[in-house]
Amino acid sequence: MHPMTPAPYRVLARRRETADTVTLDLVPAGAAPLRPFRPGQYAMLYAFGTGEIPLSTSRIDGAVLGHTVRAVGKVSEALCRAERGDWVGSRGPYGTVWQTPPAGSDVLIVSGGIGLAPLRPLIEEVLDRVGEFGTVSVLTGYRDPGEQLFLDDLPRWRSRADVRTTVDRPEPGWRGAVGLVTRLLEGADFRPERCAAYLCGPEVMMRATARELLRRGVAAERIRVSLERNMRCATAWCGHCQLGPVLVCRDGPVFGWDHAEGLLSTPER
Repeated sequence: MHPMTPAPYRVLARRRETADTVTLDLVPAGAAPLRPFRPGQYAMLYAFGTGEIPLSTSRIDGAVLGHTVRAVGKVSEALCRAERGDWVGSRGPYGTVWQTPPAGSDVLIVSGGIGLAPLRPLIEEVLDRVGEFGTVSVLTGYRDPGEQLFLDDLPRWRSRADVRTTVDRPEPGWRGAVGLVTRLLEGADFRPERCAAYLCGPEVMMRATARELLRRGVAAERIRVSLERNMRCATAWCGHCQLGPVLVCRDGPVFGWDHAEGLLSTPER
């Protein structure tokens, strides 16, 4: 199959996450992708008759691929309307991966908003092998409690890791932390020299978190971030996602902070 031709995938399950966000679990109509997806990679997901957008995987389970979609434009709105049994197009996998933490590392995963979705497969991989690592911390931040994702996963995650959430705008009955996600670093248990950190969310949040980790002694090459730009072809042909000297669709979306810090001097649009 030509790399620009989407393969048909059937919606196996659809779960409402928030008022404007759903998770679609997809299975291929024929053979599984030639290359398996890895945590951090993305697909170009196609809503027939509307168009396609890049979406990181939020679940990797054999041939089943999960994508968590927020309705913010015509294509994402069309994908959010998909129901069980409907068909969408998908091509991929594309992009770089979250590198598995070295054995013995203290693992720190920090997300902002829907940035938890690309980190979810990494969290599952780490927790499946939790005995190989030191401490494991998952810190999540949202604007308000209604934006929280994967609530059904949290009890299982909390049984094997330190999982904490903060919000900017609490609602009545909210008992968690309030404030920026960087404040959760104050209570996180990790050794800077052994820390493997993974960040995904708004760029301002990733900059602030990475700088705080650097201040605490975490080496830049031990901090990895996932960047988003206007990826249209996913094959480095069109140039829409160029960011300084790199093409994010090919060279990213996952970068080490030693590389990403300079790239993020180009403002997000």
